[in-house]
Amino acid sequence: MNTAIPQNETADLKRTIVFFLVPNFSMIAFATAIEPLRIANRMLGHEAYRWRLASTDGKPVAASNGVECAVNTSLEEERRLLNSGQKPSMLFVCSGIQVENFRNKSVFAFLREEYNHGVAIGGMCTGAHILAAAGLLSGKRCAIHWENLPGFAEAFPKAEVYADLFEVDSNIYTCAGGTAALDMMLKLIGDDFDSNLVNRICEQALTDRVRNPHDRQRLPLRARLGVQNSKVLTVIEMMEANLSEPSALVDVAGSIGLSRRQIERLFRQEMGRSPARYYMEMRLDRARHLLLQSSMSIVEVAVACGFVSASHFSKCYRQLYGRSPQQERAERKVNNAA
Repeated sequence: MNTAIPQNETADLKRTIVFFLVPNFSMIAFATAIEPLRIANRMLGHEAYRWRLASTDGKPVAASNGVECAVNTSLEEERRLLNSGQKPSMLFVCSGIQVENFRNKSVFAFLREEYNHGVAIGGMCTGAHILAAAGLLSGKRCAIHWENLPGFAEAFPKAEVYADLFEVDSNIYTCAGGTAALDMMLKLIGDDFDSNLVNRICEQALTDRVRNPHDRQRLPLRARLGVQNSKVLTVIEMMEANLSEPSALVDVAGSIGLSRRQIERLFRQEMGRSPARYYMEMRLDRARHLLLQSSMSIVEVAVACGFVSASHFSKCYRQLYGRSPQQERAERKVNNAA
């Protein structure tokens, strides 16, 4: 397939972008990344942005919603374009669920090759996981979907991962997926042109603003949990910040000027269970993410979630989820194989 850019069009081109699709990629992140480029071209009246889609073998790739997307090039064809001096401006890895199962040394080498040739490299949704596996995120700031953040942080301790909407660190672009891809691309377009063009794109896309990259990914606790009491919210925030080394309830209570008994009473009123029980459920929820999204051993997961022993961890896990950590991981392997 010939994907060379005609010489008479290069004067109008600002960037050529490759979207590398990985099986089970997030369609919403992909769509909200590519649509601002289309709208920008329409508003400008010329093709400032050109893009093409690529996959490992040049065959269609199914998104996590089951929709298959045809591509323009394969890994081999992209390498040929790179080596013939027709490198893209940027390359975004688009991935989604089960990204921890993607292990392709050829792709990892290809990404390093593109980066070493001066191509800006990005990751959509869980794409940071693939960039980190390729060795591109050591010492770099990056963003990943909140659901994958615990497993990512454990697997790639040298990467500086944040629960931000998107991060730009020199020539590395990462976003948390969903509509955060829209914000990152609008930031890119704004840097290339101006805020006037960004505002016109926002009007076309029916969005009222470009969110700050450091805006939170998840809803605020008050909205997420339906909790109104500020003291309870403060305690929950402290719990979230100390999952690997649980704080004693008496210390938590003392830090906000309440007694342990007062905290117990407030939690039962607002959450329907004791603070100790809620804390345990939070730690087990994180453990479940690590079991499903990382290759950490059961013992390592237990320690990362503040349990003193694997046996105690397994007992608590079974009580909450009705199966052991070993069964959880075995079921994941069966589902992945299917």
